[in-house]
Amino acid sequence: MTNRITPLTERPSWKALEAHALTARKQHLRELFARDPTRGERLAVEAAGLYLDYSKQRVTDETLALLLQLAGEANLGDRIDAMFRGDRINVTEKRSVLHVALRTPRQESLVVDGQDVVAQVHGVLDKMAGFADRVRSGEWKGHTGRPIRAIVNIGIGGSDLGPVMAYEALRHYSQRDLTFRFVSNVDGTDFAEATLDLDPAETLFIVASKTFTTQETMTNARTARDWSLATLQNPDAVARHFVAVSTNAAEVAAFGIDTANMFGFWDWVGGRYSMDSAIGLSTMIALGPVHFRALLDGFHQMDLHFRTAPFDRNLPVLMALIGLWNTDFLDAGSVAILPYEQYLKRFPAYLQQLVMESNGKQVTQDGTPVGCQTSPIYWGEPGTNGQHSFYQLIHQGTRLVPCDFIAFAQPLHPVGRHHDLLLANVLAQAEALAFGRTREEVEAEGTPAWLVPHRTFEGNRPSSVLVADRLTPAVLGALVALYEHSVFTQGVLWDIDSFDQWGVQLGKVLAERILPELESEGQPVLGHDSSTNALIRRFRDRARSDD
Repeated sequence: MTNRITPLTERPSWKALEAHALTARKQHLRELFARDPTRGERLAVEAAGLYLDYSKQRVTDETLALLLQLAGEANLGDRIDAMFRGDRINVTEKRSVLHVALRTPRQESLVVDGQDVVAQVHGVLDKMAGFADRVRSGEWKGHTGRPIRAIVNIGIGGSDLGPVMAYEALRHYSQRDLTFRFVSNVDGTDFAEATLDLDPAETLFIVASKTFTTQETMTNARTARDWSLATLQNPDAVARHFVAVSTNAAEVAAFGIDTANMFGFWDWVGGRYSMDSAIGLSTMIALGPVHFRALLDGFHQMDLHFRTAPFDRNLPVLMALIGLWNTDFLDAGSVAILPYEQYLKRFPAYLQQLVMESNGKQVTQDGTPVGCQTSPIYWGEPGTNGQHSFYQLIHQGTRLVPCDFIAFAQPLHPVGRHHDLLLANVLAQAEALAFGRTREEVEAEGTPAWLVPHRTFEGNRPSSVLVADRLTPAVLGALVALYEHSVFTQGVLWDIDSFDQWGVQLGKVLAERILPELESEGQPVLGHDSSTNALIRRFRDRARSDD
């Protein structure tokens, strides 16, 4: 007979946090800073090239102590060890979760089921590096003997969001005589626009699909093959213009790709955790193997910190605990990711999948209701653009939106006073959110009485500021790993499986049923609800209309 695990909301620390929240909700950040002149320096922690200032979060020492107690009651330390050991912590799929092995140094080992997975990882990395060097140098030739000048990554989900985010984030370090495009959407417009100005004789496609059966990816891959052969004519050209990131050699070969140019990965790598695996082949070609290994080292440095640092000085743990506090005790339903760095323009979209696909769950690992809110909605845009868009709601709206500001001390492109202005804005926004502007301050400026309510800012809007010296491959690796481990920590606290994604399956199954109903020549018998039936008939009718 197994012992019953005490549900999260019944644990002593949760009950204490509920009681504490009744008082904490009434406290304003203005008061917390006034009572503790050292708060700004004290509530900060640094590791792996990242400095986290969480002093503008609505937490006190008591809040943090209770949250750390909650982590202890959830056996967080044991769960971290289990992940790094390779235990099958993805319970619904009975898999290990070993993205940390993807960036473990060559000289170390991690034996799982009798195999050293680190050795396997570096075997793939070495193969990737050799191929990347051949493409970058022009040694790899297309079917007509011309070098490759454009690389198109075809994937979806983690097979797209990771590579495109990393490429955009690190474009400063990329080989500029190569063009990189990314196709993910099954909407034909995505492929058409990505290839509009490309020459098939100089284009290499990377098809990223573990099973090589993903509907969207393979639809785009077949279109890419047709597009290539329309010019190149010879089916043998596929082997020179397509490579695969997959584990299904039979399907790869059937497609026409030489399996010698298939780069594998493992079932213990989840798609949203795979950008540092072979899924990152386009990233390695863009950056070169040296910069790619620096990226991996940044990941690894944050891994070491997460595994060894005390929880009260542990960046991922603190971020996770504060996020849970905001979600479950301050009723914040979303988090704004606000990078003050144009190269990170795709970082919020990347985090959307990482966070919401991981922790958008409503049952615990044993299938019972969680009993509290889980993942908030992640969204955002680069600063300063967002300041002229949605910041109005963050400052004066009725919803509480915690913010993660991300900034860098040194610009990659020093242009006049641009960077000082950028930094002034990020600091000003965090300060304004925290402290606002009182009625008395507005009145002291001589503001007419009728206008005072409109110019008053409540403040007390929580934010964290993440700072690094410069956006480098290593810093990006550390930044991604920080959020990966924060997601994992919250999953442990909520007792959910952060590494499955059953919620995406039902729509796929129904789409397979609807597709032939849309394509059939006759009038299919429709067995859906009245809305879906009517929409299918309308799409069929309008698609065949001459209007």
